[in-house]
Amino acid sequence: MIGDIVTVTVDRPLGSYHPEHKDIYYPINYGYIEGIIAPDGEEQYAYILGVNEAVERFTGKIIAVIHRFDDVEEKWVVCPESLSFSKEDIIKQVKFQEQYYHSEIIM
Repeated sequence: MIGDIVTVTVDRPLGSYHPEHKDIYYPINYGYIEGIIAPDGEEQYAYILGVNEAVERFTGKIIAVIHRFDDVEEKWVVCPESLSFSKEDIIKQVKFQEQYYHSEIIM
């Protein structure tokens, strides 16, 4: 799936807070890909990098998968087709949420 183009429906836009864990602030857009079911039975969630304003939908390329060792979910990392990010860049930008999990980034 890395390199595929997907459309993410953003349900937690940049600047928002987690609906249940009010202390988790979203410094990036975060949402799901309609029609793709993740291992947890919900639609596949994705972080959007390289978009510096809140958006409702975004179409971009999958550049990485964040595989969590201590959770059934994986998160995809999506960005504009013209951009790329290193593992270190990805780690910095998703740390606000991924700090609570033991994970690896697959690129």
